[in-house]
Amino acid sequence: MAITRRRFMQNSVGSVLASPPLLSMLPAFASSAHRPGDKEYGSGHFGTWIEDEFGLPAFRYTCNQTTDPRARTDVSPGVLAPTEHIHQIGNDRITAIASNFGHVRVRQDEGAPKFLNDYDPETEQFAGGLGWLTDGRETLTTLYSGNDPEMERTFGIGYFRKRLSSKSHSVDQILSAPFGDDPVLLSQVTVTNHTASPAALRWIEYWGCQTYEFSFRDFIESWTGVGSPPQLRRAAGRRCTHQMRRVHDGLLETRHFPGHTAQEDQAWQRIRAQLQAHPNGFISPVPDPAPGAWIESEGAPPTFLVALSAAPTGFSSDAATFFGSGGPANPTGLSRALDGNLDSTGPHTALLLETTLDLKPGEQRTLHFLYGYLPEGFDLEALTARYRQSAATALQTSSAAWKRTGLRFSVDSEPWVERETIWNHYYLRSSLTFDDYFAQHILNQNGFYQYVMGFQGAARDPLQHALPFLFSNPDIVRSVLRYTLSEVRDNGSVPYGLTGHGMVAPMVADNSSDIPLWLLWAVSEYVLATRDIEFLGERIPARVSGPSGRTDTVANLLARCYRHQIEDVGFGEHGVARMLSDDWNDGLLGTWAQSALPEATEKGESVLNSAMAAWVFDEYARLLGYAALDSTHESDVRHNADRNREAARAQWTGRWFKRAWLGPTLGWLGESTLWIEPQPWAIVAGVTTPEQSRALVATMNDLLRKGPIGATQMSQGPDITMPGIFEPGTIVRGGIWPSLNQTLIWALAGVDPAMAWDEWKKNSFAAHAEAYPDVWYGAWSGTDSYNAPFSRNPGETAKDPAFHGVDFPVLNLHSHACFLYSATKLLGLDFTEHGLRLSPVLSSSYRFESPLLGLSRSPEGRYEGWYSPSRAGEWTLLIELPPNDAAKITHVEINGRPVTPEKLAGGGWKLIGKSEPGKSLRWVLR
Repeated sequence: MAITRRRFMQNSVGSVLASPPLLSMLPAFASSAHRPGDKEYGSGHFGTWIEDEFGLPAFRYTCNQTTDPRARTDVSPGVLAPTEHIHQIGNDRITAIASNFGHVRVRQDEGAPKFLNDYDPETEQFAGGLGWLTDGRETLTTLYSGNDPEMERTFGIGYFRKRLSSKSHSVDQILSAPFGDDPVLLSQVTVTNHTASPAALRWIEYWGCQTYEFSFRDFIESWTGVGSPPQLRRAAGRRCTHQMRRVHDGLLETRHFPGHTAQEDQAWQRIRAQLQAHPNGFISPVPDPAPGAWIESEGAPPTFLVALSAAPTGFSSDAATFFGSGGPANPTGLSRALDGNLDSTGPHTALLLETTLDLKPGEQRTLHFLYGYLPEGFDLEALTARYRQSAATALQTSSAAWKRTGLRFSVDSEPWVERETIWNHYYLRSSLTFDDYFAQHILNQNGFYQYVMGFQGAARDPLQHALPFLFSNPDIVRSVLRYTLSEVRDNGSVPYGLTGHGMVAPMVADNSSDIPLWLLWAVSEYVLATRDIEFLGERIPARVSGPSGRTDTVANLLARCYRHQIEDVGFGEHGVARMLSDDWNDGLLGTWAQSALPEATEKGESVLNSAMAAWVFDEYARLLGYAALDSTHESDVRHNADRNREAARAQWTGRWFKRAWLGPTLGWLGESTLWIEPQPWAIVAGVTTPEQSRALVATMNDLLRKGPIGATQMSQGPDITMPGIFEPGTIVRGGIWPSLNQTLIWALAGVDPAMAWDEWKKNSFAAHAEAYPDVWYGAWSGTDSYNAPFSRNPGETAKDPAFHGVDFPVLNLHSHACFLYSATKLLGLDFTEHGLRLSPVLSSSYRFESPLLGLSRSPEGRYEGWYSPSRAGEWTLLIELPPNDAAKITHVEINGRPVTPEKLAGGGWKLIGKSEPGKSLRWVLR
């Protein structure tokens, strides 16, 4: 059954409220509380971590970016300014980027991803969330200029806070996204009169109205030299016309895009014809979109600004007149009341509300405003009524909801771990948006790919990002799985990426060899973890290929993906899985196989694919066995798991595994250079012998793990110096990738636990901020790859002309999701047909807690935990403890009763117990 927005939230919150009691027994986040005058570990140069009034981590941003040379980043003119650093505020529907300059841009995905309120000073568009307080003599503004009075800026969970004061007055503005699925932001403004006299004050609340769509058409057109993507996107936004009308205590704006000119459309058709005749190696020919899909949208939903706590005393839509010659630092319009003019329809249109305040000496008053947009299914009157009642407590309520949701991981010896786990969960979940083409909430990769390039991909990425929610929010996982399952084509392949509104991104990498493996992995682990076996029978609509209205079951779609891997991807002359246009490494063929690209595409083989497929097929077979589906199919899957395992095993060089076969002309990659991609999968999938595993780990430690922030993707061998794009030590020439290192941590946990723990910590924001304190990204959010220590700019990200990652170096979800998922591998966690295995590797006391599963170790070596799947059943737990702890265990309990468990041959215990919904299987070892 398709999930509704209301049911999505009820289920998400309900699953947390029903979580096991140990969740509430843990102490509040206090171990990393701010100590005055002392920065917390992992803060870096630009601010410090604190604990806010709600007991949650927050980042106090203290840098004056207008004067500090370390604040500058070498960005291209576009989305971010050179000294702009951003924080994300969001909920399950709306996402906004909050700037260190004080303004906020709101992203909205229905129709196509876009900003609803661009920052474009040329048209007097200054994003939103700004305000001005004036008594006619002095003015305070929440736009940051770097001048006195200094503004205190705090990046919090679900909010952005700005506080400033003069001798006479102070302003405390909090912009927040209420927890849930509503497409709104709240602006809470507290004004205080510090004088001994009454004060007659005016507050003007401002939100801009200019669209900035992340158009992939503009990205393609920019390759022809007609302008950069930001120039083309802003030109389109400026052409929109606006209509403004009064609503109760506020303004409602609608906008209309008149379309491209005939000349622009003709130029676009010429580009399409050129790509059809001469694909450029990255962009493929652009097809006509399927019915209901488009490469860019034709408009945006209505936006609104409503005063909740007091009727506004003035309003206007004319930003040009309001700002006048003084600009946003000192608007000319502050000299008089807003004139009520709603006639502005051009690029200067904005939402402006004015409220007057008469404050007694020492008096304080709080105003509340509601800004948002209206997608299908939402009503302005209902939203306004809801938040008029709850605005005063909304931030406290949201913070409490964030505090009780998600997974938590705390380690007594490393207090920052709890902070970073909470923070990463927030950033990951607040990146949810709603795709109305697929009618699902999704977790796109975001970062540079979304905000600069304008496409949603690769398809493997939302699947990775959903994995941490296995433990806390299964509804989110199901939503992402439905989104991806509905993309499965008739032949079982999955598009590389999407763009606009349901359109397959026209990219050469669309013929990718590995993406169905990720879908098989994600669905299999979801069902085995949660025991939601009914999901396999759910019917999924085909949204990318096939007749309109056709559906198929999840189980059949998985079988189709499996057949595609075996029959269409297939195997090469060495028995290794073929690579087609790419595997995980989208740049491998285009960089290392340029001189014989057709041959490499036809005959190339990927050791990564075979090593990964060996484990994924094992996992898929476990799913088939647990669900008691087709036993013949299960046998075939197990056979092909072994086939891939043997093929990968044959590529052992004596120190590591080869990377890829590029065909007879170019031969093997990875014979003289260590590529990380296949190595961890080989260990996880049982390709290696125990001796090989130890040798491989030692080699990776020697060649890849010498830096402070995680293993590099490649060693400094001959392969890294081959001619082509990208500098050595960056991107896929030896960069540092969280998405690769999460699998490395997984593999290390079974071979060298101390190294696994060290690698996990190295891939944290805290480690990056300590190692590279003057790089702003990597302190509270990050990119998908950092430069290696041996690169020209270590700790930074790519500045390659073909991939200028510094243009938007944060909000990439790998930097948040991989940290969370790999934490579960420190527990040695693996779900099986019959229950789960646990082989925790940490010797310090710690607590991992989530609604699905928990595990804690006390300082005395007492272990306790729970398992709480959605389905009642009897589950087998295989638990292996570190040797020193195992030797001390004398007492075992299952569901509160002492038991004598079966001892395992290799050490550890076999425990069997029952659970049912709302009643966990609990166990204790002491």
